[in-house]
Amino acid sequence: MMIRTQKARLYPNRTMKKVLDDLCDYRRYCWNQGLALWNDMYDASLILEDKELLPNERKVRDELVADKADWQYQLSARCLQLAVSDLGKAWKNFFNKAQPDWGRPQFKSKKAPRQGFKTDRAKIVNGRLRLDKPHGVKKWYDIRLKGVKSLKGELKVVSIYRENGKYWASLPFEVEIKTKAKTGKQTAVDVNVGHFIYTEGQIKTLPNNLKFLYERIKHYQRLLARKRKTNGKKAARSNNYVETKAKLQRDYRKVANIQHDIVQKFTTELVNNYDQIVIEDLDVKRMQMSHVASKGLQRSLFGCFRQVLNYKCQWYGKELFLADKFYPSTQRCSRCGFVKTGDDKIGLDGNMKHKTRHNEYVCYECGAVMDRDKNAVMNLLALI
Repeated sequence: MMIRTQKARLYPNRTMKKVLDDLCDYRRYCWNQGLALWNDMYDASLILEDKELLPNERKVRDELVADKADWQYQLSARCLQLAVSDLGKAWKNFFNKAQPDWGRPQFKSKKAPRQGFKTDRAKIVNGRLRLDKPHGVKKWYDIRLKGVKSLKGELKVVSIYRENGKYWASLPFEVEIKTKAKTGKQTAVDVNVGHFIYTEGQIKTLPNNLKFLYERIKHYQRLLARKRKTNGKKAARSNNYVETKAKLQRDYRKVANIQHDIVQKFTTELVNNYDQIVIEDLDVKRMQMSHVASKGLQRSLFGCFRQVLNYKCQWYGKELFLADKFYPSTQRCSRCGFVKTGDDKIGLDGNMKHKTRHNEYVCYECGAVMDRDKNAVMNLLALI
């Protein structure tokens, strides 16, 4: 059994909009209260040098439940419990510096563009989303949703969030997935800033519409920074600032949708056509992207590609190989095995010493001349 998550747009009526907004606020309240309590317990254990005072999920949850006010009983109890559960995971990650977004858990702001909550009591009834109704509440409605291809399977913990006045849900279904037929074929993927190269050709990762959005995002970011510098905290209160911020969030969502589409289509093609796939274990934070306007957004695409390909290979019984990040796929000759070193190396601008272009590989040992990216793909393929 596997978890398959689908994103759906929610269309709540006026009553359920108020419910969703209240639950978003309540989740933030529970997180912040829990974090404040967790910090106090942690600091006390350090000051008194008593490990028994160290906080944990159960201690924090029990104390928050014991201190619940009357108004909290009108909202889902699971919202508090799941918030504390996520807080516990965040603290556990804080002690593991290998995590990609390592850092101490932070308080949530009501000004954040995305607000949300989680529930494990949601159901799909007649194609609509039904949340658990608290005791004493009379008016309650199922929520219409759109964008889900299949509603089959057991629904797990649902994440619901509000962004730019729109409501969304991530619906994880536990489903049984059949492995795909074996093809007996192998491929390797070389990741570049603007495209993926593999044995059958290339896939563009920086199409013109994405370049345009990156430039516009950079423009909006500069506008907001300029307003904050000029007006300080007062800037956020102006209608113009709020409008620009909304446009920025809209473009972020468009970028995410385009990237999601590129990654999903390419990874599906790979698992459909190949049994064994090799990719590089790249340190995307160090990739040079001098000509890309929004480097962080483009890097997130490569991280997403590896993550999605990994779980699809697990789903469908395919093998995924990760080449070591120090493997010289670009510098090695795929024909004779010679590896370039020192000032013989090929860089983004080619090689100044030998006057070779950036997109060609010239072997100084056997004299072979190849396309640089195709040479890298063949070197990766040799690892299978």
